[in-house]
Amino acid sequence: MHTVWKGSISFGLVNIPVRMFTATEERDIRFRQLHKECHTPIKYTKMCPHCQREVDTSEIVRGFEYEKGHFVMVDDDDLEAITPETRRAIEIIDFVDLSEIDPVYFHKSYFLSPQDTGEKAYALLRSAMEQTGKIGVAQVTMRNRQSLAVIRLYEHCIMLETIFYPDEVRPVSQVPALPEATIALAENELKMATELISNMTISFDPAKYTDEYRSDLQKLIEKKLEGQEIATAPTVARTNVIDLMQALKESLESTAGQAAVPIKIEPEPTPSKPARKRTTAASASEKEKKQPASSQKNTATTSTTKTLRKKKTTTV
Repeated sequence: MHTVWKGSISFGLVNIPVRMFTATEERDIRFRQLHKECHTPIKYTKMCPHCQREVDTSEIVRGFEYEKGHFVMVDDDDLEAITPETRRAIEIIDFVDLSEIDPVYFHKSYFLSPQDTGEKAYALLRSAMEQTGKIGVAQVTMRNRQSLAVIRLYEHCIMLETIFYPDEVRPVSQVPALPEATIALAENELKMATELISNMTISFDPAKYTDEYRSDLQKLIEKKLEGQEIATAPTVARTNVIDLMQALKESLESTAGQAAVPIKIEPEPTPSKPARKRTTAASASEKEKKQPASSQKNTATTSTTKTLRKKKTTTV
C-alpha cells in the first residue's frame, strides 16, 4: 500500500505516530476517449480563451469567483499562513457512540498503522476503544484542508473516516414531493410490508454482493480481445403488478420460503357482479312481438331480399 499521509494521533497527552493508507478503491472499468479515425487517445489542453493559446501549468494561479468575471487571487503563501499548526496531527476532541452518527456524514475511509516507535501506544488506544465501544471525533488537516473525522476500529486496525461538517449535509426540507410523516396507511398493507421486510432480513455479508455490470463489462472486453461475437443478455420478464396490494402479495409469495414462520394472507372480499341476463328463444320471440309493425315489416323485407339474392347466385 502507498502511504498517503504521515503524522500522529493525539488524545490527552498521548501521542501515537501513524501512517495513513487509503482503505477503499473504485473498481469501475474506465474508458479512454479516442480519435475515431486513428484510435489515438484524445489530449485535453488548457487553453486561455482570451489569449487564444495553450497555457502551461506554471502560468496558472488560483482565483475565487465572488462575482461573474471577478476573482480574488489566492496563492500558496496565503494558504500556508492559515494552515493549522496541527496539520500533522489527528487530534481527537471527543469520544462518542458510533450509533449516534448517521451514515450520511461518512465520506472516505483510511487505514492507520503505527510508525516505528508507536506500536505500544497504538495497541493501547485500540484495546481501550474496543473495551469501551467508543469512537473518537477528531480534526485532521490533509492537502491544505481541515476535515472532521472519526477514529474507529475495523477488525484489528484503527481507521480514520473523514465525515462531512453539518452545513455540508443538505437539509431534508429541500427534498421536493416528500409524503407527510402522518400520511394515512392501510393497516393490512403496513402489516404485509413489515412481514416482507422480515422475510428478507439476513445477517449482513458483504461478500454476497457483487457488481454484476462490471463483471459483464469485463467479460465483454475479454471476448472482444479474443475476437468473439457479443451475445445480447436476455431481458428479465417482469410481472404485471396491478396495484400496491398485489405487489405486496406477490412479493410475500416469492419470499415466503425464506421466512421461519409461514405467512398467511387473508383474501380480500371481491365485489359481487350482477348476474347477466340470458336471452332465450322465448324471450326473443316476446321481444319481436313487442316491436312495432313497421319494424317487423322491415325485418321481413330484409329476409326476402336475402333469399332472392341467394337464388339468383345459384342460377348463375
